[in-house]
Amino acid sequence: MDNSKRTVVVTGFGPFGEHTVNASWVAVQELKKLGLGTEVDLQVYEVPVEYQTVQSLVPSLWKKYHPMLVVHVGVSGMATTVTLEKCGRNHGYKGLDNSSFCPDSQCCIVGGPDCIDSVIDMESVCKRVTASGLGVAVSVSKDAGRYLCDFTYYTSLYMSHGRSAFIHVPPLGKPYSGEDLGRALQAIVQEMLELLGNAKEQIHCQQHFH
Repeated sequence: MDNSKRTVVVTGFGPFGEHTVNASWVAVQELKKLGLGTEVDLQVYEVPVEYQTVQSLVPSLWKKYHPMLVVHVGVSGMATTVTLEKCGRNHGYKGLDNSSFCPDSQCCIVGGPDCIDSVIDMESVCKRVTASGLGVAVSVSKDAGRYLCDFTYYTSLYMSHGRSAFIHVPPLGKPYSGEDLGRALQAIVQEMLELLGNAKEQIHCQQHFH
């Protein structure tokens, strides 16, 4: 692996329920085709809709790649915009997964905080992407839904001390195509990387002055 490159991991989910083709994985595959520029090593993964797989897979991605950022993408049947989730929540997981399993504790990490915010300013990302004239509506949310999306997000935020993001996309054709969603993901992740890069530079400058 080229150490001069920044590594970004982006995940989508596999089929579940009525979503026999999951728009999130289609969008992530479109993003992979587009890439994030020559300086970013983009790794993509399809995540099964299973709590226990998430509990082992998410930490393994952080350990394997030591990425600058991990972005999880999920589908929401209620969404009509591409939605940036601000935080993940620890409790309230009662919905059964594809294996008809649900954690006995109904939480992600026993003893973990109730809510973990992303270090990324989602409002700022939303404004920047909207101003770029992408042609895809973007919004911000504080509730990722207490199912596998929220569970994955919280687990990743906990592992990374907040250096994760979650993006909900609408089902395909309602109203956006996979290509539209891929372009939106590219623009959003590039803005996130820019914000993280700027924050890193500010910290470096502050350390330099002290």
